[in-house]
Amino acid sequence: MSTPIMPKGTAVWLIENTALTFEQIANFCGMHELEVQTLADEGVAGIIGVNPIQLGQLTQEEIDRCSKDPKSNLRMVSQNVYEPKKKKAKRKYTPLIKRQDRPDAVAWLVKYYPEMSDATISTLIAATKATVTSIREKLRSRVSDLRPRDPVLLGFCSQLDLDKAVAELKKNTSEQNPVD
Repeated sequence: MSTPIMPKGTAVWLIENTALTFEQIANFCGMHELEVQTLADEGVAGIIGVNPIQLGQLTQEEIDRCSKDPKSNLRMVSQNVYEPKKKKAKRKYTPLIKRQDRPDAVAWLVKYYPEMSDATISTLIAATKATVTSIREKLRSRVSDLRPRDPVLLGFCSQLDLDKAVAELKKNTSEQNPVD
């Protein structure tokens, strides 16, 4: 559900300027009903009311409609609503002692899934594309010392992530080579 820009400010304005119920205001602003009631009861120290009509998020007709019927919910008018950004998943920190195992994990993927792209392997294991390419083409120094080991067991990716990458790989190869 989308929420208005500055939901607490919008709630304050709706509390002060409309006859809407706390439940209606809470549903519209993406807040809990008790939060809205607290804003109304304890005052709004430091929170300035924001007019959703001026921001184009509500119309006076919508407010009037919901004021007459306490069971109805306010509907956002504008499509330009605030959606909180989802945080990107940060790469997990790899301790120094385990970083030397990364080429072994890359070698395992190259050995068992040679058609997997360098980009997919580098994303899965958090290795550089240059590392993956050098291992794939056997240009890396001491390539004979590499022991291909499962990246899941080494802790570089989860089994779910590996399964997704393999499923995507199988899907792409089946699309390229359709069965007659």
